[in-house]
Amino acid sequence: MKTSKTVKIFCAALLSASMIGCTASAQEENTNTELNIQEITSGESTDTAASNTQDTVTVQTASGTLITDGASLFTDRDNAQTADLSEAVTYTVTDNQDISITEAGVYVIKGTAKEVTITVEAGDEDKVQIVLDGADITNTDVPVIYVKNADKVFVTTTGDNTLKVTGTFTADGDTNTDAVIFSKDDLVLNGTGSLTIESTDNGISSHDDLKITGGTYTITSASDAIEANDSILINNGTFTINSKKDALHAENEDDDSQGYIYISGGTFNITASDDGIQGTSFTQIDGGTFTINAAEGIEATYVQINDGKISVSASDDGINASNKSTAYTPVIEINGGDITVKMGSGDTDALDANGSIYINGGTIDITAQFAFDYDGKAELNGGTVTVNGTQVTSITNSMMGGGFGGHGGQMPGGESGDGAWQRPDGNSGMNGEGPQGEMPSDGQMPSDGQRPGGFGGHGHGRP
Repeated sequence: MKTSKTVKIFCAALLSASMIGCTASAQEENTNTELNIQEITSGESTDTAASNTQDTVTVQTASGTLITDGASLFTDRDNAQTADLSEAVTYTVTDNQDISITEAGVYVIKGTAKEVTITVEAGDEDKVQIVLDGADITNTDVPVIYVKNADKVFVTTTGDNTLKVTGTFTADGDTNTDAVIFSKDDLVLNGTGSLTIESTDNGISSHDDLKITGGTYTITSASDAIEANDSILINNGTFTINSKKDALHAENEDDDSQGYIYISGGTFNITASDDGIQGTSFTQIDGGTFTINAAEGIEATYVQINDGKISVSASDDGINASNKSTAYTPVIEINGGDITVKMGSGDTDALDANGSIYINGGTIDITAQFAFDYDGKAELNGGTVTVNGTQVTSITNSMMGGGFGGHGGQMPGGESGDGAWQRPDGNSGMNGEGPQGEMPSDGQMPSDGQRPGGFGGHGHGRP
């Protein structure tokens, strides 16, 4: 039978009215984490700076709002990879003995045990830091770390740590606690150590914002490896992920303008049965190194890539802008980076947009039967694009091959007075007069990845 210990830190004195908690609070200097976003109007040219190169490029975009100052998303304490242990409480875990944290402070967790849940139920303004220092905890049906209430919780690693849940998760009343680390509030992961997570459901889950600024993570999950309701924000870390669903997943069922992913750094080795990276509203990549093997590599309503080294091997779509959010127009926008997309055989697309594709910079190397699939318009304004070994100077739509897809359904938008199809923003689109492809005599696809002429296969039946 489990017993429970309550671990508390009491402050000797408040040094200033702005201090929250007892230790490490002074590190929380920059507390403004509101998005520095850019208003984007359909079809206009805007100046966007890639955060880690500081170069300003003129890009062609569609409607939406994206992040222009990624560094402002992370506070000093978010980025600090070690905790102030001067007033920390250290706890060595014991089988069947939970830990209940009800005060702001720093808590060090050590040792090996089974059936232990570290529960945080602190005040609304409390910041709690959990330091995993050689912790190895295995549970059967409940999270290892469960944040019920706090302003923000930091999980900081030092040394090697392992957290596992081996059975079916049990709900906590109306709360479906379905992750090894489960938080109802803001969650930050950082540190100099490593964390291995094994889960029969999700690996790490936050119902608010989830930030990762450091540490080494190995996650194996039967569902999503890392998920959040509002946002996933990453500027550093090393990730090896094997997920039966999505590796990174951000979705807010109550507000589809939320659920975004921003990455400016880190090393990612991802294997996923569904998506490698899936945001609902937008996914923005300003840097990092990515090796993604998945059904779909990178997905959101608006996908913007400004920098990074990205390698995607996919069996459905490599990079996909789909209709997931009413707050954004589906767009793939590439302004920089070194991007390689290799697609499996069959009716697959390297870059697939329910709206438009804009390539303004970067180096893109595509190996695919069908390279580009879009419903709006496509522009190649800069960069180097190679399709099946041949450099191309324009983006050819391979979705239709000169006619509407067999089962693609009606494209978004409507008709203008002259019967031409229009995008939702009013710009003219295709009217069944796309470029005609030609089937080479050897039966192989053209080097530009265009579908053969005539009607365009299945057209994917977009949602």
